[in-house]
Amino acid sequence: MECQIDPKTLAKIKDMPLIARTVAEGFLHGNQLSIQRGVGIEFNQYRSYEPGDELSRIDWKLFARSDRYFVREAERESEIDVWFLLDASRSMLQKSESSNGTSLAWNKRDLAWNKLDYAKHMIACFSYLAQKQGDNFGFICLSDNTVHSTNQTFVHSANGESHWRRLLLTLNNIEAGKLFPPIELIKQRLCNISKPSMIFLLSDLNQSNNEITQLLAQINSSKSEVVAMQLSCNSEQNFDYKGTVRFKDLETQEEILLSADNAKVSYLERLHDYQDELHKKLRTIGVYHHQFNIDDAMDIALHNYLIHRGHLA
Repeated sequence: MECQIDPKTLAKIKDMPLIARTVAEGFLHGNQLSIQRGVGIEFNQYRSYEPGDELSRIDWKLFARSDRYFVREAERESEIDVWFLLDASRSMLQKSESSNGTSLAWNKRDLAWNKLDYAKHMIACFSYLAQKQGDNFGFICLSDNTVHSTNQTFVHSANGESHWRRLLLTLNNIEAGKLFPPIELIKQRLCNISKPSMIFLLSDLNQSNNEITQLLAQINSSKSEVVAMQLSCNSEQNFDYKGTVRFKDLETQEEILLSADNAKVSYLERLHDYQDELHKKLRTIGVYHHQFNIDDAMDIALHNYLIHRGHLA
């Protein structure tokens, strides 16, 4: 699959519906896929094989009798909802930096492309796929300053083109808060996820008191599937800084001045240990964990995710 839209282009376009449609249609063209799991199905009828149909759906016994390819159609017995949870804490404003510690040339203030922007467009793409499949989908924004603004940060579960555009309007209006909200403050919102669901959390998974893993453990159940989509960037993964650098915690505003060369080895070791421990924790509570790099082309990133999930051949 060739790269269609790179982060630089995305930052310039600033058109969420156009980006979502372009990326998502790339999946729909020539691929039969679903972001669902656990939906009950019941056999309904046969139809002639068409290019793009999964080979596993061909009825080979019927082929042996008729010398023609037929696939088994199915209809749903029960539906699941698709929910998107967005971490809108201040750390999601991080954007990638070049090796000399300055922002990339294209990443100017008016073309800012950070983790929060990337996550919003990912949700736009996945919700577009969901509405194309006829699935209901909803949205919950998670940050300390949006807990009580339900009209601007919550979208109930529904389907259709108009509902998708309502979600995009909500995404466009979201701004980062300060911290990830305590579970007790968002319990009312989580009550909306009351039926078997596919739940996506988009976050950098930066936490101070295991608040995010506690949330994931609470919303996970045998009837639902939870996916933690962790966003990172090149500078975060590689620590390609030089000389003396001032680092700032976006959430606490704490700053520290240190030698990048001296800190690199220790930082990468701690990052590796944190990621390893995080992955084990999420696996223990039954949450699927996948990393996304915001410096990667979004269509390639989503395509690779679906391959890992086994939805594409």
